Amino acid sequence: MARAIERIERDIAALKEAIQAIAVELQSAYASYLNTLGLAVRKQLILASYHLCTQGYPENFLHLSLNQRQQLQQAIRKLGQLASEQLLTCIKSEEVGVDGTDEKDEGDGTDEGVTSSSSGVILGTSTPEPHTPDTSSPIELAKWQQNLEEVTQEILKKLSHDANLLLQKAGILPKKLPEPILAAAAAAASEASAEVMPGPPNLLNLVIEIENEQQSEDSGLTQIMAINLRLGEIEFADVTLSSERRQIRSILVQLNKLGREYQKKHRERAIAEAEAAWRASWFE
Repeated sequence: MARAIERIERDIAALKEAIQAIAVELQSAYASYLNTLGLAVRKQLILASYHLCTQGYPENFLHLSLNQRQQLQQAIRKLGQLASEQLLTCIKSEEVGVDGTDEKDEGDGTDEGVTSSSSGVILGTSTPEPHTPDTSSPIELAKWQQNLEEVTQEILKKLSHDANLLLQKAGILPKKLPEPILAAAAAAASEASAEVMPGPPNLLNLVIEIENEQQSEDSGLTQIMAINLRLGEIEFADVTLSSERRQIRSILVQLNKLGREYQKKHRERAIAEAEAAWRASWFE
């Protein structure tokens, strides 16, 4: 029985080494993916803003002066750059955390005008951060990967919301548009009073029913367009990004296979140790 336990222990040690190798590969794949995603997000944010300003609200954009248009475009580029940096910070903090330190990048706060008021929304909030995983534990790695995906989605949600606020302050989106509607647009949410319309990628088309406060029987349908960056659409539009996503899926398949084997060996060890303990304590 002791030899059986020793053999199982050796199998578990070998599996841990294989899982640690997979962990390195997975973190490397995510580092490359998030770098590519950052570039793609900046591009798609600009394209969505362009479509919104030229086809969603062309009259409002034409009302801006040349200087105002340039400031708006610069602020949009800055938002995309900040989100791109934050995506990289997620994975970099993970790599540093494995070595036992805990460093985080922060915005310098030196921007002026509309850029500074919106950039703080991205980098100065309580965006969840992935925890540092035990690279020999498939369960910990799975939690880390899932958390990283959640953080990525949260960054896109924040960026969409910040971009909509920026466009509203610039006079592109209607000033009377309530904050809850902007939040719903960023979260891709649809309420009972809002109907989602098909449209260009990374834009949310909503038809909202707004009731008259004085005469509740009177209501009007208002169609609005807002930025709503969606990971699936961003990946679909970028060949490199979609390829890197497939690589991540392939690594996760290997991790899941090793994880099942790891749990199986732990179960075998527990059974072998329990049997040995039973025999050691049994007396006729």
